Amino acid sequence: MNGIIIINKERGFTSFDVVAKLRGICHQKKIGHTGTLDPDATGVLPVCLGSATGVCDLLADKTKEYEATLLLGITTDTQDTTGNVLTEMDVNLTEADVISCIRKFTGDIEQIPPMYSAIKIGGKKLYELARRGETVERKPRPVAIYSIDVLDMDLPRVTMRVTCSKGTYIRTLCHDIGQSLGCGGTMERLVRRRVGEFGISDAVTLAAVQEYADAGKLDDILIPVDEVFARYGSIRLGEAADRLLYNGNPFRRRDILEKNEGTDGERYRVYDSAGTFYGVFFFDNERGIYRPYKMFIPDRT
Repeated sequence: MNGIIIINKERGFTSFDVVAKLRGICHQKKIGHTGTLDPDATGVLPVCLGSATGVCDLLADKTKEYEATLLLGITTDTQDTTGNVLTEMDVNLTEADVISCIRKFTGDIEQIPPMYSAIKIGGKKLYELARRGETVERKPRPVAIYSIDVLDMDLPRVTMRVTCSKGTYIRTLCHDIGQSLGCGGTMERLVRRRVGEFGISDAVTLAAVQEYADAGKLDDILIPVDEVFARYGSIRLGEAADRLLYNGNPFRRRDILEKNEGTDGERYRVYDSAGTFYGVFFFDNERGIYRPYKMFIPDRT
């Protein structure tokens, strides 16, 4: 199968667990996920199958939306409530104090990645070092917080909706807000509600995937990879030019079935003469050709 399944990851599963279970359900080895979710986090996890694995990195770069509960007055070594408690303080704050502080975290900010993360330093994953009781220096990394909306507040708990760039640690955001307020804070709950154009309403549980598989209806939940590029125009080649597409070669205007003037640098979804999607190409005005940007060559056997 070639396409994307949007999984609603349940608590207790790692992203690797999800991929491993899908390999068994779908009887397919070539499967990859598009960005890890902590085991206790839930929500949207796009999983790519077959030729769609080529889009994993593009989906990982997409804007993400989370719903998180911040618990003030506590800090932990993991920056969430699964870790060991480091400090506890009373929370003597007003709702206005908290909202004013949270607003300061929107825009371009820097985060120091948590020790309990999959980032590698010196060839070692940070969480491996953390489990051995080691702490290493981490450099701040730029991320973008596009918006933070407070959905509910019952101090010491604050529920927020966060829209952010790739690489953002919501655990660290909760920790940093707590530090800024002077009482400490940790993440109690996290739900990823959206990755790019894929929302939680598009997602299915692993149990549901198994039901579709048992019924022979996996195609019903398999999203074609070209839907990721639906905002681009489309091009269909004539039969004589199919061989160019199959080998990932450039082609010219004369190879296209329908007229397409081409705008310099503009990207297009490209299909062979039978209507099968093969990749995204861009127009090179200087050479007068359409060149490959990203190929998704399916198994034609």
